[in-house]
Order: sequence, then structure tokens, then C-alpha cells
Amino acid sequence: MNKKRVALFPGSFDPVTKGHLNTIQKASKLFDEVVVGVFTNTTKRNLFTAIERKQFIEDEIHSLANVSVRVCDNDLTIRIANELGADYLVRGIRNQLDYEYEKSIAVLNKHLSSNIETIFLLSDEQYNHISSSMVKEIAKFKGDVSDFVPETVNEELQLKFK
Repeated sequence: MNKKRVALFPGSFDPVTKGHLNTIQKASKLFDEVVVGVFTNTTKRNLFTAIERKQFIEDEIHSLANVSVRVCDNDLTIRIANELGADYLVRGIRNQLDYEYEKSIAVLNKHLSSNIETIFLLSDEQYNHISSSMVKEIAKFKGDVSDFVPETVNEELQLKFK
């Protein structure tokens, strides 16, 4: 019997974008189980709580039976992956800068846990320019981000920056 292929897709998802959702959809086709881990990025100040970010993702993935969302505050990605029995970390790549950044993290994670592989999934072209940071910046100055985020996220961004 083959072992179940479990992947962890970690991120801060502050907020989740259509690019993140594209990566989740791709991962759901490749793995038996995908856990989207809502983590805290200590170098950033979050706009939304971890619970809000988790809910935004859950609202969008309900049709993907093999995907779940978990808040993973205050722990190492590798530790959570091991706890879940995940052999894979999924990372979305938009461009060369993402690749270089993600490659260095993948090497560190491999050092911390040699049994876990990082899988890079290229974003579809229409999502190459979208980042949560850019979305927040545009929304802060009352720009239209409806093409970049799900409708519920767009509405909440408008409320946050009212």
C-alpha cells in the first residue's frame, strides 16, 4: 500500500490572494491531502488575525475535499509538517526573486528535516504580479483590488481602510 502524500502549504496569507488560491488548487491535484498552514511572519505586522485569514481561505476552498486550513502560530514550519506527517512543503513561485528567496528557505528546511521536500509550483501568468503586501498597499489608498483577492477579502479590506 502506498503512503498517503501529504503536503503543507505554509504562509501568512495576509490576506489570501487569487494567486495563493491558484497554488492551493494546483497542490490539491498533486497530493492526497493538502494542509494550508496560516503562519505568523515575524518580520511583518498582520492586518488580519490568524482566525480571519483562516476563514478567508476556508470560504474559498470548500469545494476542494482534500484541502484543510490550520492556524500554525508560533511554531516552525518543519515542526508542523512533521506533526502532520507531511513529506512535502508547497511554495508558490511568481518570478525569479521568489525563486531565490524560496530556494534559500528550502535549503534551511532540508537541513532541519531531511525527509521533507519542498515543491515549487509556478503561478499562472495572470497572478505573477500579485502579492499580499501590494494588495494591502493599494487597498490602503482606496485602490481597486477586486481582481487580486476574493470578494469577501475585498470587502474586509475596504472596511479596514475606511
